[in-house]
Amino acid sequence: MRVAATTAVVAGTAGAVSHHQQQKYANQNAEAQAAADDQAMQQQLAVQQAQIQAMQAQQAPAAAPAPAAAPVDPTTAQLQQLASLHAQGILSDEEFAAAKAKALGI
Repeated sequence: MRVAATTAVVAGTAGAVSHHQQQKYANQNAEAQAAADDQAMQQQLAVQQAQIQAMQAQQAPAAAPAPAAAPVDPTTAQLQQLASLHAQGILSDEEFAAAKAKALGI
C-alpha cells in the first residue's frame, strides 16, 4: 500500500507540475501574441500617419509667387494722378486739360 500511496503522490505532483507548465507556456504565448499585435498596430498607425501627411501636403495650396509689379510709365502714372484729382473735384476741367496736355507734351 505504501508504494501505491507514493506512486499516487508522485503522479499527482507530476500532474500538477505539468498543468502549471502548460499554463505558463500558454501565458507566454499570449503575451508574445499581444506584443506582436501591438507592434503590427504601431506599424499600421505609422503608415496611416505618413499617408495623411502626404495627402495634406498635396492639398495644401502652394504659395503663389506675388505677381511682379508691371513697370509703370511715369507719364501714365501722372495721367492717372491727374484723373484722380479731376474726379475728386480738385482740378477743374480746364486745369485738367492743361495739365494733361503738359504731361503728354502737347
